[in-house]
Amino acid sequence: VSPGSCWAFKGHQGQVVIKLPARVHLTAITVQHITKDASPSGTVISAPKEIAVFVSLLGTSGGGVDADGEEEYLLVTFTYNVEKEPMQTFPLKDVLPPRAFSYVKLLVKSNWGNPWYTCIYRVQVHGR
Repeated sequence: VSPGSCWAFKGHQGQVVIKLPARVHLTAITVQHITKDASPSGTVISAPKEIAVFVSLLGTSGGGVDADGEEEYLLVTFTYNVEKEPMQTFPLKDVLPPRAFSYVKLLVKSNWGNPWYTCIYRVQVHGR
């Protein structure tokens, strides 16, 4: 993970849908950003802050139901804390429907203050 080598999107809100290689029973989500020490500006205001994670069997088109009528499920919302370790894992135990999913949507609702862009350096999906 090096400064600038990230998935950046304009503004403080954005989303990405990740197609998994197979259906997965999810157990956790990990999000990573760089540290203040690694940042050329000495800040990490481009880091995501409030994040929601959704899953579905088919790709989503927004609004809770995808183009083929498959519902997406909100799994968890969490806050990525820039004062903690740069790689943070958020467990999903006891929040999942008892089935495997093919798609994960990461919805970034806000960042830590950068008005121009938000950066995500790594997202990991854990499961079986």
